[in-house]
Amino acid sequence: MSRAGNAVVLGASMAGLIAARVLSDAYDSVTLVDRDALPDAAVPRRGVPQSRQLHVLLACGRQALDELFDGLSDELHACGAPLVDLNGQVHWYNDGYLMRRSASQLIGVGVSRPLLERTVRARVEKLANVRFHPSAEASALLSTDDRRRITGVLVTPRDGVPYRLDADLVVDACGRASRSPAWLAALGYPTPAEQRVAVDVTYVTRTYERDPRHLDGLLGALTNAVPTRPRTGIVAAQEDDRFAVALSGVLGEQPPLDDEGYARFAESLGQPLISQVVREAVPVGEPALMRYPASVRRRYERLRRFPNGYLVFGDALCSFNPVYGQGMTVAATEGLLLRRLLAGKPGRLWRRFFRGAGKLIDGPWSIAVGTDLRFPEVAGPRTLRVRLVNAYVHRLHAAARTDAVLGTAFLRVLNLVDPPHRLLRPAIVARVLRGGSRPG
Repeated sequence: MSRAGNAVVLGASMAGLIAARVLSDAYDSVTLVDRDALPDAAVPRRGVPQSRQLHVLLACGRQALDELFDGLSDELHACGAPLVDLNGQVHWYNDGYLMRRSASQLIGVGVSRPLLERTVRARVEKLANVRFHPSAEASALLSTDDRRRITGVLVTPRDGVPYRLDADLVVDACGRASRSPAWLAALGYPTPAEQRVAVDVTYVTRTYERDPRHLDGLLGALTNAVPTRPRTGIVAAQEDDRFAVALSGVLGEQPPLDDEGYARFAESLGQPLISQVVREAVPVGEPALMRYPASVRRRYERLRRFPNGYLVFGDALCSFNPVYGQGMTVAATEGLLLRRLLAGKPGRLWRRFFRGAGKLIDGPWSIAVGTDLRFPEVAGPRTLRVRLVNAYVHRLHAAARTDAVLGTAFLRVLNLVDPPHRLLRPAIVARVLRGGSRPG
């Protein structure tokens, strides 16, 4: 796969690290630029404000990261992060129905964002042709005179003189703060159409000492938001024998930060196993609040004109409602896509990547947006398909109380292992119709 040239990645968070790992096999040198001073320890950092929040690495994401970083799951496990059977070791309350558990091959990793990012960054730092430029920020793109190709970036260090980084490929992995639309417009290119779904999510994460008596000895619990109760609760085991608890509200609902208010919010979810952790477990550190106004998808795959030598990656392409835990997994699958494309025919990389990424994003986007549209206050087109799918999934949840096959089928889709249409296979539909009550 090796080819001559230099690549620059803007952003050294998870998406940027994934992109750098892939590019290190295809370019002579790879440079990561990040505005933060990158810590050696597994601690939250300013440039990743969500790093103190509970993160979910879906089964598909774990598999993809293991393919990109051989043995990563085992390394995280050796650091204390539990490997979790996402069906057999988690209580799932979907639309108020407790899903029947069974052993599955859907294995996740209970890991905090700082530990995951530090471990992955350490892997990337060991690559001989990769270097980091911390405490610096890209301020402009450089291009050929005809503006048909990006040739590098202008970098402004926090304390110093701006300098240029020449590159044969520049990848924007700056997340939701991506400046690519403005940079492209300045070069005379059209900006991508943007889809926004305003969900107004506020979530508060707090960490507790993990007691095996809680959650009946299992490693996680989740209850989803419904139109009559727009609140969510998640408990997930993590490294250092901790439980991370994330309570969230949509459409203006906000978990309080004080102990009593937080506990009452947990009790309002109606699932005693979750509220018991909040009431009884020993808290570690202070609660962390974050707001997420809207899911945003930028449709780069629809552009007909775009400069060569430039890509947009990860959350800069599509930023998902964090409640569904899809962001890191989609970035990892985009990394595998980029690896395949770099190993193939050269030319028009941007077109092939954006089209492929668009297809990867379609499934998780439809899951997240379709679910959010269950709430009447969320603006968006409620097509007949969306209404029928939501009614069908509600009925599936009811049937999954006693049918573990349905629970596993649902979790395979939720974990992005299977596409959503797999829930419409005749055998699955028959089980839903036999076991599901009609939506209330």
